[in-house]
Amino acid sequence: MPEELKPAMAQNFIHDFIDEDIAQGGRFQGMQVHTRFPPEPNGYLHIGHCKALIIDFGTAEKYGGLCNLRMDDTNPTKEDVEYVEAIKEDIHWLGFDWGDRFYFASDYFDKMYEYAVELIKKGLAYVCELTPEEFRAHRGDVGTPATSPYRDRPVEESLDLFERMKNGEFENGRMTLRAKIDLASGNFNMRDPVIYRINHMHHHRQGDKWCIYPMYDFAHPLEDALEGITHSLCSLEFEDHRPLYDWVIQNCPVPAKPRQIEFARLGINYTVMSKRKLRQLVEEGRVSGWDDPRMPTLCGLRRRGYTPASIRNFSERNGVAKAASTVEFGFLEHCLREDLNETARRVMAVLRPIKLTVTNYPEGQSETFTVENNPNRPEDGTREITFSRTLYIEADDFLETPVPKFKRLYPGGPECRLKGAYLVTCTGCVKDADGNVTEVLCTYDPDSRGGDPSDGRKVKGATIHWVDAATAVDAEVRLYDNLFADPEPDGGDKNFLDCLNPASLEVLTGAKVEAGLAGAQAPASFQFMRLGYFCVDSRDSRPGQLVFNRSVSLKDSFKF
Repeated sequence: MPEELKPAMAQNFIHDFIDEDIAQGGRFQGMQVHTRFPPEPNGYLHIGHCKALIIDFGTAEKYGGLCNLRMDDTNPTKEDVEYVEAIKEDIHWLGFDWGDRFYFASDYFDKMYEYAVELIKKGLAYVCELTPEEFRAHRGDVGTPATSPYRDRPVEESLDLFERMKNGEFENGRMTLRAKIDLASGNFNMRDPVIYRINHMHHHRQGDKWCIYPMYDFAHPLEDALEGITHSLCSLEFEDHRPLYDWVIQNCPVPAKPRQIEFARLGINYTVMSKRKLRQLVEEGRVSGWDDPRMPTLCGLRRRGYTPASIRNFSERNGVAKAASTVEFGFLEHCLREDLNETARRVMAVLRPIKLTVTNYPEGQSETFTVENNPNRPEDGTREITFSRTLYIEADDFLETPVPKFKRLYPGGPECRLKGAYLVTCTGCVKDADGNVTEVLCTYDPDSRGGDPSDGRKVKGATIHWVDAATAVDAEVRLYDNLFADPEPDGGDKNFLDCLNPASLEVLTGAKVEAGLAGAQAPASFQFMRLGYFCVDSRDSRPGQLVFNRSVSLKDSFKF
């Protein structure tokens, strides 16, 4: 991403902590700030992940430090190489890079096993044979400590059983390795948490080498320490896990002692952020894929026409806080609209066309008009569009019987401007046998080329966009709305599937666009005058079969 498009990251409470840590006498005095972004490769990144991504990479960028990209692949159940590559593509698209610091959590499995053995030897871990049901029954409550009949198992016995677990002698769920911390702790994460479980499943990188896998709360602090991370920045649900993070760091002979800092996750209305639920939408065919433009995934937003600058600006302007909040989806649209207003080329397209015949324009004649591409960017230059006797206009720009204050075309109505061309006056229409209007008739003023009358008279009608029928190109246009009709599809006892918006997609197959768009390719974005911002669809559009997605409307409903 060009430097001028990157919003500067504002100071926040995380940076205040970092400033203290790297100052004279701080815990990381003289050290380079080093963060990491650790997504689990079991799905595609969505706008919620984007906040963490921007905080991790943006903080490193702010301090001239480093940020690692690490795939948290400690759970082989849903992990796949497809997701790994998609995550890398999304991060690069946003304008961040990890250099040669790309890792997998599974790279450390051997070392993690060694650390677990060390904990057993030190009397700080033991093999437990409670079944999942028994484990829950022995968990205790606020006033009752947890229990385990295996807590005082001899070290040598636990070492033997743990090795046999690794060698595949036991079935899934038969045994776990638990840290020995405090069964009476008020923080249930510290009540002898499970740090290894048995899972006989093929791993996307390790194959069948392992049938025991470390739990996230054990693996994550070790990964951070092994990579020399100074600040482990994570979302607020890990705040209660921080004592366990610190316990692992303190009791394993790791080469570094990172600091965990938590921030509030991003919530957006009319959206679900659960990867499990997003996967369900994909697998049940309720959307066309992870990159469906209605999805909150980064690949879906990209396909819909969102820009890296708009997403980074959205994240930066939401700030970094400790308290959770829900942001209006309209603000995300506002950030995109701001960006595209400055950068998108203006063109004319007619989504629901009806023929307009200029009856006093000579048959067989054609002329060209030069129009600007973007009034905000003179450097984008101009283009030529053609004009002839037969044009296309939007069907709703004509009414045979006008409603009050209708200032567009109707018989006997006021003069209207055809954008950049001439003034026209509606004289009537043509209907088919069923009474449907098939053609609008008008006359033009030859002395109004460019849209201004030679005598300076006031034009009372509206300005209307149009496309020359002789050169127009056919296109399919997809109009998107929120995927969910309910602003809180995840709220309460709702089934989020019941909240789906049946009107979230409208497909228009008969649209007409300027001839100059015939060769348009993704990811090009345009402002269709009077209609909104549209982009070329990256999956389905091809030469001779143009497909445009509406990114966002022109009207901004977001209120500051």
